[in-house]
Amino acid sequence: MHGSGLLWPRLDLVRRDGTRAIRRTAAPSGSATGTALESTLVDGPRATYHPVMSMTTTDRLPFTGNDDADRLLVSDPLALLIGFSLDQQVPLQKAFSGPLELSRRIGGLDARRIATMEPDVLDAVFRTPPALHRFPSNMAKRVRDLCAYLVDRYDGDAARIWREAKDGADLHARLLDLPGFGPMKAEALVAILGKQLGLAPTGWERFVPDHMTLGDVDGPAALRRYQDWKKGMKAAKRSTAGG
Repeated sequence: MHGSGLLWPRLDLVRRDGTRAIRRTAAPSGSATGTALESTLVDGPRATYHPVMSMTTTDRLPFTGNDDADRLLVSDPLALLIGFSLDQQVPLQKAFSGPLELSRRIGGLDARRIATMEPDVLDAVFRTPPALHRFPSNMAKRVRDLCAYLVDRYDGDAARIWREAKDGADLHARLLDLPGFGPMKAEALVAILGKQLGLAPTGWERFVPDHMTLGDVDGPAALRRYQDWKKGMKAAKRSTAGG
């Protein structure tokens, strides 16, 4: 959580043997509360994801460098899904800034409204300089298809995807059903919902990969590590393909 007060972060840790521990931290000595640093470890279910320590709740996802855009990704579930939809063949910052700019251009994000917009009107919104994506027409159609699916399946309420999921397997399956979402996007979104937003149902850990994802990005340094890791993975794939 951001800001001062008595609420301090809950930290998730994963031991080397795969078991999960939860550390709750009180305010440090010398703080406004005057309480000494205390912590407890509580055993949790076995996990299969990469060892990481992260807060389970936040009011922003630090993906863009724009505070308004980062906050919108948390406050509006549709913005988060649209960001993931745009996250291909453009820098991460560009993709996840897109929902805020789209909202500004059309007067707010509403799945039903976007789904029923005339295709040429939405296309123009995406194409207006600066374009919302490297391939604005393709992405306009993709976002429209995503919103149409949300209207048909969830009455336009994106948060129902995780709010109504019975468990991690159900959440993962629901995300995979979204238009334009493959395994990598689904796993990264599960990681964000579980590690940063505290919104994932029981058993979500099984569907988080054992490498770094956007769910581990909690600040500028982590973002740099994530993008360096992505570059390395792409370079390795090119090398393998070329060899």
